[in-house]
Amino acid sequence: MLFSTLTLGELELPNRLVMAPLTRVRSGEAGVPGPLVVEHYRQRASLGLIVSEGTHPSAGARSYAGQPGIFNPEQVAGWKKVTDAVHAEGGRMFAQIMHGGRVSHQDITGGAEIVAPSAVAVEGTVHTPAGKQPYPVPRALDTDELPMVIQEFVNASLNAIEAGFDGVELHSANGYLLHEFLAPNSNVRTDSYGGSPENRARFVIETVNAVVAAVGANRVGIRISPEHNVQGIAETDAADVRATYEVLVDSIAPLNLAYLSVLHHEPTGELVQDLRTRFGGPFLVNTGFGVVTTREEAVSLVADGHADAVVVGRPAIANPDLARRWKESLPLNEPDASTFYSTGAEGYTDYPVYQDSNS
Repeated sequence: MLFSTLTLGELELPNRLVMAPLTRVRSGEAGVPGPLVVEHYRQRASLGLIVSEGTHPSAGARSYAGQPGIFNPEQVAGWKKVTDAVHAEGGRMFAQIMHGGRVSHQDITGGAEIVAPSAVAVEGTVHTPAGKQPYPVPRALDTDELPMVIQEFVNASLNAIEAGFDGVELHSANGYLLHEFLAPNSNVRTDSYGGSPENRARFVIETVNAVVAAVGANRVGIRISPEHNVQGIAETDAADVRATYEVLVDSIAPLNLAYLSVLHHEPTGELVQDLRTRFGGPFLVNTGFGVVTTREEAVSLVADGHADAVVVGRPAIANPDLARRWKESLPLNEPDASTFYSTGAEGYTDYPVYQDSNS
């Protein structure tokens, strides 16, 4: 089943392995993907679907130095070379649109202010070009500013289609802006976008609807990570988590999105599988940051009916031909974590494909 075809929107995937969005910070100060990025994604085109690294829709939305953007012509042109290369190899690719929210610093955004649902800082420090610094207290977005932020997602999604992407994934996970609206500790607003689960889900629902209106539901997926308490998120009340994500999924299910992608440490558990039933469309799972997804786990998740496709990160980093290796039970390259966030080709484009002994 893992190596059978799957329809997502108007795409037919040749297998059910999806490359996770992976922060690799190889796009320089200007956030323009260059030849190294083109080659990295081209090498991995045999995966069923590639989801790009988180790509910011405005200068103030950038979370990491070296992270690519998709809000100016130079960035769009850089991404067009990526998608052309992936398509030339027969691949399919969605752009992940990611607003970092409070997970950033003005030394990363080029001075653009850091905004979030509420003026609550992430505890801890952030890596900036000037070294480690405390996360700043973000400015709480005014209610009348929210449509402008939604428009940033819309414009970025339109840019992604112009750049040749097959669709977009809205990043509502891992502690970034959309997730910050969902979580009760990062969203302490008192307007119609804060308080109850319905209110906290409102901004995400409105963003999804606006992007769907712009590019079509068949070109839109969304990624969520309930109870993934990273980067200052605290979703610790099980009843509140369930209520919040049920509201979100129930509200977007009628749109018939390309897919819902869920990152959770218990993909076969009651919460995740209930969300799958509520969504009713193509359902992707990712087991999370804690453990590396194995071939056996990926095979069983699909074969046992818990997911339509499996999202994998580190195996896809180290094995550009992962689909072949897993299908034929071939040995794997091991990822080198020390190069995940460096700047060059090492640990990025130099992982070898499998060589047959008689070739």
